[in-house]
Amino acid sequence: MNTIAPEDIRRILIRAANWVGDAVMSTPMIRAVRHNFPQAEIHVLAKPWVAPVFENSPDVDQIIPYDARGRHEGFPGILRLCGELRSVGFDLAVLVQNAFEAALIARLAGIPRRLGYATDGRTLLLTHAVPMTRRLKRRHQIDYYLGVLEGAGLRTFGRETSLWVSPAERVRAARILKKAGAIRTDGIIGLNPGAAFGGAKRWPGERFVELGRRIAAHYPALPIAVFGGPGETALGDGIQRDIGGSCINLAGRTTLREAVALIERCRFFITNDSGLMHVADALDIPLVAIFGPTDPTTTSPSGPCSRMVRVPVPCSPCMMPECPIADGLERHGCMQAVTVERVLSEAVPFLGIDEEGGRG
Repeated sequence: MNTIAPEDIRRILIRAANWVGDAVMSTPMIRAVRHNFPQAEIHVLAKPWVAPVFENSPDVDQIIPYDARGRHEGFPGILRLCGELRSVGFDLAVLVQNAFEAALIARLAGIPRRLGYATDGRTLLLTHAVPMTRRLKRRHQIDYYLGVLEGAGLRTFGRETSLWVSPAERVRAARILKKAGAIRTDGIIGLNPGAAFGGAKRWPGERFVELGRRIAAHYPALPIAVFGGPGETALGDGIQRDIGGSCINLAGRTTLREAVALIERCRFFITNDSGLMHVADALDIPLVAIFGPTDPTTTSPSGPCSRMVRVPVPCSPCMMPECPIADGLERHGCMQAVTVERVLSEAVPFLGIDEEGGRG
């Protein structure tokens, strides 16, 4: 594979991942691109729901929206996008996304150097094709993304994920909390009971309620906030109602950028495996992540303040969106086996309460 000389690179296009958690886990790779090519402009091509991850980043000069449901829909839209990219004059494309489409867009946009994994039949579309190995597939997603650069002989600069919150966003977050009726605007206990791609990744809502009640009983001065994405408002309303007290529901009522700024105000975050889990991890918020059907080898939180709770069962990780076991005591066993006491015990170092919920 030919080396990529930094002096030949003026503009770089990075094709971002399509999901929030993956986008957050790609930030160490984008930081490494900045360090390897300090003089280059770095542009990120991202779907609209992912683009906010890269706002305020010192490693990104411009975010280019990929509007696949509008302006760039269908093959005519892809050709329109390629023309827009061609007019910028990129020297290098780094493909985080593994799809054939990502390599095709880079090729049709006339980008002379195209770096990515040799997957999905796209080897001939890449000028710098990094071989895919079984070992790479088993690496954590952070290291998997960094492996693209390593395969081209480029250096990496740490694996810590990062997000950036502006002063204006912090002011906005405080206003949102006040409007929602929070008793204070910092020191929040965050609960994230939702998760995309099906219900199998969700710890039972009644356990989030029990956990919230026990925390609220011993920390009445700290507000509890329920977080979640679009479509999870009703779930959040039910948990807020059953916890009562100072609990507020923010699920489905904020933009992604607002959620980032609100999570930054959390003292602690309890979450399923989800995009917001990676947001909290990137902000160095102490958290407990509950895993069941998904594989912690590749997507677990990586920060020093994170704890993971998982009870191995024979069928996990199944990676199924819904539990395939129809009924009986074994249904959703991977999540049912995670008790409130177990999650609370992981919170002890951060909350100062003992396993029974009393003050430590």
